[in-house]
Amino acid sequence: IMCLKVLTSFFSPPTELNKNPVEGFSAGLIDDNDLYRWEVLIIGPPDTLYEGGVFKAHLTFPKDYPLRPPKMKFITEIWHPNVDKNGDVCISILHEPGEDKYGYEKPEERWLPIHTVETIMISVISMLADPNGDSPANVDAAKEWREDRNGEFKRKVARCVRKSQETAFE
Repeated sequence: IMCLKVLTSFFSPPTELNKNPVEGFSAGLIDDNDLYRWEVLIIGPPDTLYEGGVFKAHLTFPKDYPLRPPKMKFITEIWHPNVDKNGDVCISILHEPGEDKYGYEKPEERWLPIHTVETIMISVISMLADPNGDSPANVDAAKEWREDRNGEFKRKVARCVRKSQETAFE
């Protein structure tokens, strides 16, 4: 019953998000009949290279949520050190709970059952504003971010932002 209660309280966030909106994103079910698949629109954070972008992503929750984290995948093309070239988001909060076998992350930095769509999205928006180049999912983007942030990296991000604006509401 406890799991069901937690699950039920999680799957009511659209109303919670409407009551206490967090700037920078909107979220909702892709299909009203499937509580496990969400679509989010993330607005590129102000004063970052991603400003003005409208990036679409999917959150897919496992059946044993909240014990395990959802997966997040950008549908809109995005050039970022912590987003794999196929769109998969790689941040600590979405990593399986427990010890990191590589010793890079502390258990409390990884998935915890208290996280919600809101805390995930706040982390992703923060990731856009401040990439982690030490643990990249996209090695090429991380290399450009470290070595040529205002050159090639900035050009690729600007192209993604323009493309996101053109395709945001398709």
